[in-house]
Amino acid sequence: MTYLEAVHSAQTILEEHQVPDADTDALLLLQFVCGMTHAGYYAHRQENMPEDAHSRYMDLIQMRASRVPLQHLTKEQCFMGLTMEVRPDVLIPRQDTEILVQEALSHVRKGDAVLDLCTGSGCILVSILKLGKHLTGCGSDLSPGALELAARNAQRCGVEADFLRSDLFEDIDGCFDMIVSNPPYIRSEDLKDLMEEVRDHEPVLALDGGEDGLCCYRRIVPESLAHLEPGGWLIVEIGYDQGSAVRSMFEAQGYEEIKVVKDLGGNDRVVLGRKKIV
Repeated sequence: MTYLEAVHSAQTILEEHQVPDADTDALLLLQFVCGMTHAGYYAHRQENMPEDAHSRYMDLIQMRASRVPLQHLTKEQCFMGLTMEVRPDVLIPRQDTEILVQEALSHVRKGDAVLDLCTGSGCILVSILKLGKHLTGCGSDLSPGALELAARNAQRCGVEADFLRSDLFEDIDGCFDMIVSNPPYIRSEDLKDLMEEVRDHEPVLALDGGEDGLCCYRRIVPESLAHLEPGGWLIVEIGYDQGSAVRSMFEAQGYEEIKVVKDLGGNDRVVLGRKKIV
């Protein structure tokens, strides 16, 4: 069987199981198994695929057909142009979250200290430290596995950061120039309606935002003031319909220059505000 035939066969299997983007996933998994680039595949697609590679490929295709996320099979995801390691006990970095990083980079200053709450894979903090200038950073999470992975991603991307276990600000000392967070914000009752890849394979701890999805923001927004330097920024990712509610929380705590930023789909995605300079 040629590489081309293998991809077409795999695509058919994925389509039969109603896997989104079946054609793309079939090709990406083949490139992963064979260590091929996109150009390499097209240069060799009429050649015969080694039997051992085909067997491994079909094993992964069957796992993808059962709705195991592609990134859990390849164990990596591109985020802000950086390759992040992922695994099932952390959220897979998503393109929407790049909006948060872009806002952070537009407000962070040389030499700033950045705190990332609910750091997960570390993708937010690592990206800010890698793409910013002369920054220091700390990431916190409740999951020891997430902290271990975040530290590996920092090392992989060539940045230095501290990682510690904390329930939001509970074990955080000192003040920072910027606090960022992508906390759990899915309503508990909506978890059952998520895509199978998310509902069955990503950590509930990183998804469940309580009855109305706003549980973490009720702690983060007021408690952040004690950990922000005057003039410092708080930047959080939100659900598509939470912009007004979270903005109101910022206003109630006296934040200034508050802004709700939309994602590429036109949905509210990030809220940011600046602590008053007294």
